[in-house]
Amino acid sequence: MNFKKLPKIELHCHLDGSVRPETIIELSKLEGVKLPSYEIETIKNNMIAPMECASLNEYLERFEIPVAVMQSKESLKRIAYELMEDSAKENIKYIEIRFAPLLHIDKGLSIEDVIESVLSGIREGEKNYDIKGNLILSFLRHMPIETVYEVIEIGRKYLQKGVVAIDLCASEEKGFCEKFIKPFLLGREYGYKVTIHAGETGIGENVLDAIQTLGAKRIGHGIHIKNCKKAYDIVKEKNIVLEICPTSNVQTKAVDSFENHPILDFYKDGIKVTINTDNRTVSNTTLTNEYNTVKDNFKIDLEIYKNIYFNSVEAAFTNLEIKEKLKEDFKKSIQSNIL
Repeated sequence: MNFKKLPKIELHCHLDGSVRPETIIELSKLEGVKLPSYEIETIKNNMIAPMECASLNEYLERFEIPVAVMQSKESLKRIAYELMEDSAKENIKYIEIRFAPLLHIDKGLSIEDVIESVLSGIREGEKNYDIKGNLILSFLRHMPIETVYEVIEIGRKYLQKGVVAIDLCASEEKGFCEKFIKPFLLGREYGYKVTIHAGETGIGENVLDAIQTLGAKRIGHGIHIKNCKKAYDIVKEKNIVLEICPTSNVQTKAVDSFENHPILDFYKDGIKVTINTDNRTVSNTTLTNEYNTVKDNFKIDLEIYKNIYFNSVEAAFTNLEIKEKLKEDFKKSIQSNIL
């Protein structure tokens, strides 16, 4: 199968983890941000995480430089547009981009400025390429709870206008969900969908909490449900969708190797899995590469690809019109014999 030509869907992609290194250098000069070096290879080394990270925390260090330059309307719009462009060029037809607005107000932007700038870049990408995009508002788990309420309130006016969901991310500790029950309940009442990073670093119980207390319909990663029967069972019974990111999972030690990744075992047992990049730059990957990696290790065929694609369609936080188009995109690709 030629995965680059096949239509694809990306449900788990971080904006600040998917910035072109060349863009970082250009924007740093425009924004007056001092970099450790202006040599492209050095910047790449600072932005791309090694395959052998000691932990998730080492992986997360790669976000410091991108966030430093993502502090103006222009830079946010450009980076969102370039992510849409890069995605469209590998035939991604729909993408949900996630980012934490509160990381981008260090130089005076309002939360409205931040959200609107990213949405503007997404919309411009839609105009120029055959791709649709939506936005997920993320919160780092250590952020003060009052700031979470603030973003949920401000983001409310962008629901149905590009913002679709809320998310929790960053370092994972056991029992993190309890702190966020009330703001996420409010968010669901407003109409936000919920996806939560959980079960990435060995704590399967967090997946159970994310579903039962925060109302998550999708789980970012969720690898360690394999070690928690209650979490595993509720994911399977409720058709909770896992946003699997194979390369990232190896880098962060969610799994110790591609060969030992549970994705195919999950799939064969009826769990809804999707394949994603997580961070195109930090993981030095593309969605095409992620599918090739899974194929090389698990020999997936067209039928498995189709089922994962349609899992992604059904799980997407978008309207029925776009979902129908995504289904048609797949049918057309088969009819045109692009395999």
